[in-house]
Amino acid sequence: MLAGIPLLIIPFVLYNVGVAGLFGSGPDGNPWATEILTLGMMSGGSFALTLGDLLIVVALLLFFVEIVKATRTGSASVVDHLLSTFVFVAFLVEFLLVRGATSSVFFILMVIALLDVLAGFSVSIRSANRDVTFGRE
Repeated sequence: MLAGIPLLIIPFVLYNVGVAGLFGSGPDGNPWATEILTLGMMSGGSFALTLGDLLIVVALLLFFVEIVKATRTGSASVVDHLLSTFVFVAFLVEFLLVRGATSSVFFILMVIALLDVLAGFSVSIRSANRDVTFGRE
């Protein structure tokens, strides 16, 4: 049952939890701009990882799992694609209507959700074509 739940709902929920203030306010009231790691590099520069960057990395890892899940065939995959479409629509509606969702982090998460929908259908169609055999008579 849990295999049918789109995993990109996790970054969606985490983003909204952050906007609600549970991760702190961050610089200029943006919790996603909070630096969580800074490393000095051999070049003399420094690498800074923000909370928003980390959320995008988590979403990309979950996107990879979603692509692997899309190779399944059957009725469960249809439901999974439908739910992934609903997650993308939720991202899109929130991006258009909620002031706290007008950030580059949220936009990138929304694009990842769109790619999940498109890639999921594409991979499923491709996998289904390989399962079908046509005989010559």
